[in-house]
Amino acid sequence: MSHVTRQISRRSMLKATGTAAGAIGVGLGTTALAPPAAAAGASFAHPGLLHTRTDLDRMAAKVKAGAQPYTAGFAKLTANPHAQSSWQPRPAATVYRGSGTPENYGALYKDIHSAYQNALRWHITGETAHADTAVAILNAWSATLTSVQGSADRFLAAGLYGYQFANAAELVRDHDDFELARFQEMLTKSFSSLSDDFLVRHNGAVISNYWTNWDLANMCCVLATGILCDDKAQVTRAVDYFKHGEGLGSLQNAIPVVHDDGLAEWLEAGRDQGHALLGVGLMGTFCEMAWNQGIDLYGYDDSRFLKGAQYVAKWALGGDVPFTASTRKKGAINGWSGSETVTEAAPVNPEMTRPIWAMITNHYTKRRGLPATYLTRITAKSTPEGGGGDYGPNSGGYDQLGFGTLTFTRDKATSPTSTPTTSTAGSDPRPQTGPAASPSQSTAGDLAATGSNDLLGWTAATGITALAGGLLLLRRRDRARRESQ
Repeated sequence: MSHVTRQISRRSMLKATGTAAGAIGVGLGTTALAPPAAAAGASFAHPGLLHTRTDLDRMAAKVKAGAQPYTAGFAKLTANPHAQSSWQPRPAATVYRGSGTPENYGALYKDIHSAYQNALRWHITGETAHADTAVAILNAWSATLTSVQGSADRFLAAGLYGYQFANAAELVRDHDDFELARFQEMLTKSFSSLSDDFLVRHNGAVISNYWTNWDLANMCCVLATGILCDDKAQVTRAVDYFKHGEGLGSLQNAIPVVHDDGLAEWLEAGRDQGHALLGVGLMGTFCEMAWNQGIDLYGYDDSRFLKGAQYVAKWALGGDVPFTASTRKKGAINGWSGSETVTEAAPVNPEMTRPIWAMITNHYTKRRGLPATYLTRITAKSTPEGGGGDYGPNSGGYDQLGFGTLTFTRDKATSPTSTPTTSTAGSDPRPQTGPAASPSQSTAGDLAATGSNDLLGWTAATGITALAGGLLLLRRRDRARRESQ
């Protein structure tokens, strides 16, 4: 099939529909796919973000039995300084991130990771001191924080730390001392409101100004907050954006070209390795949270994410991958404008990693029983995965919650499926699941920062050239099939 060009912008589907975002799946009767139990009267399954009750019970049983690689993953958790019950929170009324501001966001993300790690330890060991510490951290912040401020990087803070905050809270939502309603209010007003605004207005910039990971971080925050707060409209907005959003974080914009060999280009592979890994991890996070509510985005669009993740894994391991030149328009609406062209995949350091692979690999190879050669290889190389604090001292080392070896390693399903089992009380009349997954045909330094100073700094290393004017045009093989759906 010949290449054709298309403009990146498509119609926005960000408006809320008011319908439930859950989908009725097909239960296959396998223990590996047992649906999370929905709380009585609730719209969503709880716990039901990155971890369900079944997941938490599996972790506890495997660690108690001394099973590998769970025990290695648990050892990484217990060795992390953030996972100690002696951790003391440092809440602030206003959190700042970005140039020109009194940056203090480090205290926030370290406290979030401590809350998450202590909550995990509680679920696995039953030691109440860890639950008490997690609750104390979350309560301290919800009693103090009133806003997230800064440069454009405030949207990164809202997105990244919003979805992480929600996941930590989900693990202790039923604890007697946890101020759930107050936390939900803080998360909605100070985090997801910013993320919602970014996905609508993109900070006043043209739609392609911000790279893929900006959208994905904020998509994760909107989805996670919607689930934590039982807000069906918010979940619907996030899922619609994944499928049809105009920005570079929607599925077909993040992964614009599908090749005949079963690999699909990740747009930010033309930027740099650190941000490409971040984006893959965020999209996996988004898909996992949706899956646990009965929404299959892992398999959406003929498992496009699998093909993109395989591409990034092969590239990050040092393998040769094809790359289609693309140009993205950037600048402010009614303001300065320009564009830059990416002509080749950026250089990689095979030793660089993020704790992102276990979650993705276990979904495709264990839940669905699909071959994923490059994902399997890079996961083995990254095992056991750690968490915040294990991947360098800068903010990039805290972009993922991590510990995937412990939390996402699972036994292979006896009857692999392409749809999640139902886990929501309501159902969305629209089809949420994509076609059955198609298997691919292909047989440690500090992480890059995620800040906004990303326009021209990597030109020599990545083949990016600044141009005047133009639109973001991407060449794709599969336009006809997409337009027919």
